[in-house]
Amino acid sequence: MTDQELKQEILKLKKEKNTVILGHYYQRHEIQELSDYVGDSLALARQAQQATADIIVFCGVHFMAETAKILNPSRKVLLPDMEASCSLAESCKADEFAAFKAQHPGHMVISYVNCSAEIKALSDLICTSGNAEQLVRSLPEDQKIIFAPDRNLGSYINQITGRQMVLWNGVCTVHDAMQAEAILKLKAENPDAPVVAHPECNAALLKVADFIGSTKAMLDYIKKSPSRRFIVATETGILYQMKKENPGKEFITLRDDRSCACDDCAYMKLNTLEKLYRCLSDEKPEILMSNEMIEAARRPIERMLEMSRQLGLVK
Repeated sequence: MTDQELKQEILKLKKEKNTVILGHYYQRHEIQELSDYVGDSLALARQAQQATADIIVFCGVHFMAETAKILNPSRKVLLPDMEASCSLAESCKADEFAAFKAQHPGHMVISYVNCSAEIKALSDLICTSGNAEQLVRSLPEDQKIIFAPDRNLGSYINQITGRQMVLWNGVCTVHDAMQAEAILKLKAENPDAPVVAHPECNAALLKVADFIGSTKAMLDYIKKSPSRRFIVATETGILYQMKKENPGKEFITLRDDRSCACDDCAYMKLNTLEKLYRCLSDEKPEILMSNEMIEAARRPIERMLEMSRQLGLVK
């Protein structure tokens, strides 16, 4: 089938099977076009809670589909490609992290949502790149904390809050590979363009950024900014939404420098129109988890949502 035929069949199956398609910001643009909702992983999982669909197709990576299942245990949750993993989630194995946790008694465990269900189940609180700072600041200053799995995000939060959280040594290989030198070169060539960066980037790059924030925060910043050009330090999939929301603005990436092609997540791009069609047609691959794992992983997520409500971060 042609892409257009695939799109038509996907829309037909979606309607017939009462399905909601969730697309992450880093997905291929054609996947984002077909998605009922586009956003970051947690926002999409929460959106699924509010939908009336029988089937949830999560076009993202494995941990995101897991989170959707954790928050929607009675729904059938599908992932177009079960091989769509995440370097950050893979950098933190449950058995190794359990041993690390045991070495730091008395520490509260805060885990970034970009982790497996097993790591969530070992955590006391989940955070996102958008609420990590506020959640950490809300805790008593003498509270000892382990932060996992992203050392770059944890280091950034330590820096801006003055905390001394113990950090698990994991990274998103896409964001960590982006180099400050390449950004500085682009900045010199484009002095009118602010640098917007995701906090999963390494510390050297974050030091030269003009704005640091989650994917949603970057989108909001660009929309409100009077600048017409921006240097973007995050996964390239976000450019589709940036251009869609800001048709008169220009976006420069590390790829434009020709010294780096590191800003593309191969895992995120595994989901294709063909795989989405087959996923809907066959109703698989399906995310399956035990009730015990769902409940254990759900508790720290619910704690985050409750704290976020108390802090006025969500309604």
